[in-house]
Amino acid sequence: MRGITRFVNLMAAGLLAGNELGTWAAVHPALERLSPPERVRAEQEMTRRFGAIMPFWMAAAVLSCLPNLALSAGKPGFRPTLIGALCFAAMLASTRLGNVPINNRTLEIDPETGIEEFERLRERWDRLHTLRVALTTAGLGFLVAGALVKEDG
Repeated sequence: MRGITRFVNLMAAGLLAGNELGTWAAVHPALERLSPPERVRAEQEMTRRFGAIMPFWMAAAVLSCLPNLALSAGKPGFRPTLIGALCFAAMLASTRLGNVPINNRTLEIDPETGIEEFERLRERWDRLHTLRVALTTAGLGFLVAGALVKEDG
């Protein structure tokens, strides 16, 4: 049972961390090359798409940590698993409190007249996204470390 829960957790966390890193390193830098109105429209389309899937995906990564914490309690892999789970929980809180309100406002901006506001929002969103990338990457590393700890016996 423990192997299955670890597998599910590492898949959810790994896919999420990879997605966050990919959007940070490739997608958003590419969007910055578009004209401002095109970029607003592109960000709005991405926000709609990610807004439909990311709540489930992020929740799955966080919630899949819980059985692993329960199954590793008192065992050598508990501490890194706990730290990894806390990183993902902090990522979810940061997203919910920071990125989501910015995303909601981004969807309301007129691509032709709201460029200045959009650019201010994106600066803040990018800083929060960098935090999210750091948290998911560190979280995944700790979850992997917890899974790799050899138990006695």
